[in-house]
Amino acid sequence: MLFSRRKVRIETERMSLRAPQHGDFREWTSLRRESTDFLAPWEPTWAEDHLTRKGFTNRVYWAQRSIANGTAVPLFLFRRDDHTLLGAITLDNIRRGPAQAGTLGYWVGEAHARQGFMQEAIAAMTHHAFHHMGLSRIEAACLPENVASRGVLEKCGFKYEGVAQSYLQINGRWRTHVLYAALRADRRGRTDAG
Repeated sequence: MLFSRRKVRIETERMSLRAPQHGDFREWTSLRRESTDFLAPWEPTWAEDHLTRKGFTNRVYWAQRSIANGTAVPLFLFRRDDHTLLGAITLDNIRRGPAQAGTLGYWVGEAHARQGFMQEAIAAMTHHAFHHMGLSRIEAACLPENVASRGVLEKCGFKYEGVAQSYLQINGRWRTHVLYAALRADRRGRTDAG
């Protein structure tokens, strides 16, 4: 696992997690386009330029600035054996000072879902956040009916904490989300999060 203010790379059993690069545009766009129907029910409405070169370039620059500033860690998931892009995970809204917390978001392409990749990525990112970044709390939210997302969070040691009314606009509507969190020093019961 490599970490600096400018570069982050996390290795797992089957994947390499690294920041997006300009050369990832075509593979990212293809994966997002092929997975549109699969992802749309769970994500905010895509901007008009979401799948364009300009939109992707802005995403790459945002990732570089965020990592350098320590405000977010946006990483793409690549299968190590064939370098296929599988999805992405982002530790965002990093708060230092007394909070030492961040918010986790993630997605996986439809062709790669239900194969354990996201569980592996969440466990690795959580470990990285606790043991390399010194964070104390990682939060995540998902729609109540997103059984797959809830399940992967629970398998990674996140615990249900409650409900946030009108938390995010998903597919054009304000939606209530369920909230989960993993704590570095979790006294709420057993956790495998790191």
